Amino acid sequence: MLASASPDRRPRPSALLVAVAAIGVGVLVLPLVALLVRVPWPELPGLLASGPVLEALGLSFLTASISTLVCVVLGVPLAVVLAHADTWRTLPRRLLRTAVTVPLVLPPVIGGIALLMLFGRSGVLGPALAALGVGLPFTTPAVVIAQTFVALPFLVFAVEGALRGLDRRIEQAAATLGASRMQTFALVTVPTVGPAIAAGAILCFTRALGEFGATITFAGSLPGVTRTLPIASYLALQSEPGDAMALAVVLLAVSVLVLLVLRDRWAPGITR
Repeated sequence: MLASASPDRRPRPSALLVAVAAIGVGVLVLPLVALLVRVPWPELPGLLASGPVLEALGLSFLTASISTLVCVVLGVPLAVVLAHADTWRTLPRRLLRTAVTVPLVLPPVIGGIALLMLFGRSGVLGPALAALGVGLPFTTPAVVIAQTFVALPFLVFAVEGALRGLDRRIEQAAATLGASRMQTFALVTVPTVGPAIAAGAILCFTRALGEFGATITFAGSLPGVTRTLPIASYLALQSEPGDAMALAVVLLAVSVLVLLVLRDRWAPGITR
C-alpha cells in the first residue's frame, strides 16, 4: 500500500529546475556581490564625506522626503477612491486603474519627457506658469515632481490593498454613532490602515531616492540643485569610480534596510 503524501508538503523540484533557479539567483546577486567586492572600503568614509557626495546625499534625502509627503497626501485619497471603484462602470474603473499603474511600467525617461511636455516652457501649462513667473524644469521642485510621478503608485496600491481587507463594519459603526464621512475617514479608516500607509511611504521614499530617468530628463543635472544620488553616481562613474561606488553602496544599503523594515508588512510572500 502506497503511503499518501502529506497535503502540507510539496514535492521537491527536479535537479534541472534547481540548476536553472541557481542561474537566476546568480543573475540577481552576482552584480551586487561584484559591487561590494570592488568598493574601496578603507576609502569609503572619506569618499562619503567629500563635498559632491554629501551634496548629492543631502539633496536626494530632502527631495525624497518631500515627494514622499506629497505621495501620502495625494495617494491615500486616491487609494480610497480605487478601493470603492468596484461600484463604478467598467470603463471608468479601468481608466482610473490604468492611470495609476502606467508610471510603474512606463520607461522613466518617457515620464520625464511627458513632464516636460506638461510643465516646460512650450508645454501645455508652460505659458500659464511663465505668466506667473514660475519655471519648473531644471529646478529642485522639478526633482520632487519627477519623484512623485514615479513613486505615487507604490503608496496607492499598498493602501488600496489594506482598504480592501478592511472590515467595513467598523466604518458602519462609526457612521451609526453619528460620525460624518470625513470624521470616519480621519478617525477610523486612516488609523486602521496606518501600517499600510507607513509601508507605502517607505516604498515611496526608496523609489524616489533611486529615481534617475525622469529626473535627469525633466530636472537635469545641476550640482546642488537637481543632481541626486543616482545622477551623481552615473556621472562619477566616468571620472571618479570611487565616488560612484560609494553612492551605489548608499543606495544599496537603503534598499536592503527597507526590505528588512517592511518584512511581513508588504507582500509577505516576498519578504519572508
